[in-house]
Amino acid sequence: MNTPKIIKDRIIQYLGEGKRFDGRKANDYREVIIERGVAKNADGSARVKIGNTEVLVGVKMTVGEPYPDSADEGNLMVSAELRPISSPRFENGPPKFNSIEIGRVTDRVLRESHFIDLKKLCIKEGEKVWTLFVDVYAINDDGNLFDAAGIGAVAALKDVKIPKYDEAENKILWGEYTDEKLSLTKEIPLSLTMYKIGKHFIVDPTREEEDAIDARITIGGHDSTINSMQKGESGSLTMEEFYEALDFSEKIHKEVFKKLEKFLK
Repeated sequence: MNTPKIIKDRIIQYLGEGKRFDGRKANDYREVIIERGVAKNADGSARVKIGNTEVLVGVKMTVGEPYPDSADEGNLMVSAELRPISSPRFENGPPKFNSIEIGRVTDRVLRESHFIDLKKLCIKEGEKVWTLFVDVYAINDDGNLFDAAGIGAVAALKDVKIPKYDEAENKILWGEYTDEKLSLTKEIPLSLTMYKIGKHFIVDPTREEEDAIDARITIGGHDSTINSMQKGESGSLTMEEFYEALDFSEKIHKEVFKKLEKFLK
């Protein structure tokens, strides 16, 4: 299932010449398409396509108890489902490491950027709060599911309508919504992953390229602010490479955001 060594060597050779198999440069993203409001039974939803990679993200709101260490804040839970429909390398059954990692990295991007004002989701301190369930479903995996999941989560959250809640009866009036939206920051957090292949860094790899990577680092934040960071895969990064990845991320952040801004406003 992995890219053969001869293909990886050719990928590295091309990168040394400033090229990729599909004609892009190292810092080029594929076309990004975002649709919001695609799942009628969700409180908010979005479909994201990056090239041939596609994810569907749904948000559901329920009422429950707050966590003991955040009695006046709502709860946030993010999960990812990687099913055989998206790739033959994924199997049915309990979540595997890669789906758990995508969920946790996406959660960290949202949580550490303070994109959601969780205090506004408190109904009664210490007793009742709204819980946000953000579920990521891979529809087709052609590389870079990490960024697709992060972008999709933000788009779905911006689509959320808050359900009506009868506090006296302690029940949600399913299918009925208030005129309220989630309290979100104006700054939109962007999940951007740098992938290291040999001595080179690229963004938005195809599945073939991603199979050839040695290491990756996902950086979450907005403008020049970094809120979260996650290193993945078994390959190492020297300090020089780490700073190279940071510089690389900063240079392409604005360019990538321009592709998304019209969909996320």
